Amino acid sequence: MSSQLPLALRWPAHQRFDTFLVEGSNPLLDVLRDPLAADAFFICGPRASGKTHLLIAACAHASAAGQVAQYLDLARFAEGSADGIRALGGSDLLALDNVDAVAGNRAAEHALFDLYNRCRAEGTRLLFAAQDTPTSLGLTLPDLVSRLASSTQWTLRPLDEAGRRTVLRERAAQRGIALDDDVMDWLFNRHSRDLATLTGLLERIDRAALAAKRRVTVPFLRQLLDGQG
Repeated sequence: MSSQLPLALRWPAHQRFDTFLVEGSNPLLDVLRDPLAADAFFICGPRASGKTHLLIAACAHASAAGQVAQYLDLARFAEGSADGIRALGGSDLLALDNVDAVAGNRAAEHALFDLYNRCRAEGTRLLFAAQDTPTSLGLTLPDLVSRLASSTQWTLRPLDEAGRRTVLRERAAQRGIALDDDVMDWLFNRHSRDLATLTGLLERIDRAALAAKRRVTVPFLRQLLDGQG
């Protein structure tokens, strides 16, 4: 089970506080940067609203400050959720993603409740993320709901299309790829506009463009993604 715990995770470079795009100022970023701002923090929002980005950014920020940070995506676990949760601890910052994945799993919920209490006693800063608020996740352990609901809570909303285009262009530029308007229009019209999916496509496009030593154009994308000549 220990091999599944990304305790020595190399935090992806594109998931940092300074690459988190928001409209206007967002005090949430300042709060997450401040290790004294809250002992427990719960971020909720729909898929692709930036929850994982912020958890990873917080871990990277803590690591850069010389602290020990742990991250675990609870959605990656099935039968072993409870064992994976109990194996955590002993860090300055613990980030648990997709808390809703353990809803209804009695053993996992009890393990998370015990971990919460242990981490608070040890002075570990806790970050949680899920698609809904603690009271709306379908958790069956009342004490766990109470603990999570006592956390400082924040709700995220997905970026609009303009924001997603900006993020995709910036991530492409970091890879040395220029995406012109025709390419962006083609991607957004022909493929999912979900930012996570688009980022995955960008990685595939980058590898293919490097291998073929070609510029990213609409004909190139047609050949690569649609199998057209």
